[in-house]
Amino acid sequence: MLDFDVAQAQLAQAGNAPRQTEDCPLHEATGRILARSLTAHLDMPPADNSAMDGYAIRFADYQPGRGLPVQQRCYAGEQPQPLQAGQCIRIFTGSLIPEGADTVVIQEDTSETDNVLLINEAPELGAHIRRRGEDVRKDSILLEAGRRIGAAEIALLASQGYARVPVHPRLKIGILTTGDELAEPGTPLKAAQIYNSNGPMLATLVAGMGALPVHVLHARDTLESLEQALDTLIADCDLILSVGGVSVGEKDLVKPAIEKAGGELDLWRVRMKPGKPVALAHAQGKPIVCLPGNPVSAFAVFALLVSPLVRRMQGREQWLPSIEYARLDSQPPFNDIRDEFIRVRAERGDDGSTRLGVFSRQGSGVISSLPWSDGLARIPAGRQFEAGDLVPYYSWSTWLV
Repeated sequence: MLDFDVAQAQLAQAGNAPRQTEDCPLHEATGRILARSLTAHLDMPPADNSAMDGYAIRFADYQPGRGLPVQQRCYAGEQPQPLQAGQCIRIFTGSLIPEGADTVVIQEDTSETDNVLLINEAPELGAHIRRRGEDVRKDSILLEAGRRIGAAEIALLASQGYARVPVHPRLKIGILTTGDELAEPGTPLKAAQIYNSNGPMLATLVAGMGALPVHVLHARDTLESLEQALDTLIADCDLILSVGGVSVGEKDLVKPAIEKAGGELDLWRVRMKPGKPVALAHAQGKPIVCLPGNPVSAFAVFALLVSPLVRRMQGREQWLPSIEYARLDSQPPFNDIRDEFIRVRAERGDDGSTRLGVFSRQGSGVISSLPWSDGLARIPAGRQFEAGDLVPYYSWSTWLV
């Protein structure tokens, strides 16, 4: 069998990073991948300004009990006058610091009577002033190429005046499910049928990573049906994910259908549970990844093996997310041949530690374990683990985005 880490690395190289770029309006850039690094147009803040509502003073003018006449009231967006010696200027959060002022006294530490300020608490020199460029310096790197754009990145870009950004085209992914035993949700079930959960599940996983599930097709167990579906997916998609039908049974026809499309399928047996059977092919330059038919196995293989490939083909700077470590709250199953990836839920303690609750039923057919869990704990093959042991933890929040 192929070691899990080897399979993960090889599969991530099955597709190419994008070379194309397109210009995208900033308000439409959420979830897109930045195609080139962007630099800052200006210092942030662009000028010294007040971090609080209060009064701008010269620190040297402060004396206990001494009143300072209020020279001006200046709101954010207004230009203050130069501060005269022995006076103060009433300012507000975001107001520019007047020329000559070096300290802001917050209003909670003051009282004002008849336009004269009395400072009730001794100020600190330079207090409550945001300095020009303390956040971002002009011409510095703002965001690196390969960054996925979210609300935080939008805020930073907008603060620098970016109205449009260079991004990679959205990755187009096609999904193919197979099998006469599958019925579409919402339709009556015939005898010996089950509902097709893999199609909508994979489409949702793809969309959650910022890619486009452009087709979700289902093929019957005939070579003609599979060939027609593959022709459509290869023509319209950058990456194809198929589910089931790659074994050696009489109706496992995905392999000959791929070969008919000009591809050659390489069937892997990965040293992992769930998700041992995985297949990879290329047809007309498009990678095709064949996932196991069990929904739990397909979910795990997508998260651990396919998501790095998706990130690479999107052009992200980091295609392999970080792995956390946490302690198990119960003894996990033992497997002497394959790494076991068990469904867990992280529980944060008051002391900041993380413990992993283990779902009571770890069978690959237990779909209810997926919405309960928030990740997978890796139990390496051939090692006995006890409750409280530290194990690698693959969180959905980092591996499925």
